Amino acid sequence: MRNELRGNRTPGAIILNMLLAAVSLFVNGFGLYLTIQAHIGVAPWDVLNLGLSKTLGILYGNASIAVSITILIIDVLLKEPIGIAMFIDAVVVGKAVDFFNWLDPIPPCDSLLTAIPLMVAGLFVLAYTQYAYMIASLGCGPRDTLMVGLAKRAKGIPIGLVSIAILSTATLIGWLLGGPVGIGTILCAFGAGPVMQLAFRTVRFDATGIRHQQLRDSMRVLFSKRDNAPTV
Repeated sequence: MRNELRGNRTPGAIILNMLLAAVSLFVNGFGLYLTIQAHIGVAPWDVLNLGLSKTLGILYGNASIAVSITILIIDVLLKEPIGIAMFIDAVVVGKAVDFFNWLDPIPPCDSLLTAIPLMVAGLFVLAYTQYAYMIASLGCGPRDTLMVGLAKRAKGIPIGLVSIAILSTATLIGWLLGGPVGIGTILCAFGAGPVMQLAFRTVRFDATGIRHQQLRDSMRVLFSKRDNAPTV
């Protein structure tokens, strides 16, 4: 059954995986909320989101959606593979953060003794929900797709340097807009990868083995009588 769901060969499988992606991304938003409440700076993309939120006087979630949709448009222009889950990602994560901000279950930290453990806890929540999101096989996140797309075109430049350039740009713009930069930004930038690798290892997950289904193929399965559709 898991293989059938991962292949997204039937409308039912796609719908179930859409729900899996939505739920995991909602919890992913809680992980982001934890990193924000650590109050020692946030991840590069969140520096940008919070900077836009502060400058425009809008909710974090609305700023996040605006950034995600912009990146999605760039991904399309770069002719990179687009999946249904990318649209779910663009909307759900940011609005989940808004929900937890409204619920306000955890006050902002006022010392490193509480802030760093909360930041690390948030990173682990992000890592495990990333795993749950990815096994839906309905597309990578818009930002990861952008990184891959730019790396393909920046021939001779390692993808790691492309990633650093993107994150640095997001951080700089966000900081200029008033987004919070601090030790937490450094922890997120350099700690998220190792934490994700550790989390994936505990569930024996190989992200490179996932074949994500493109949007057009998902639509073909959902709205036709075909039994299956190719994945990429």
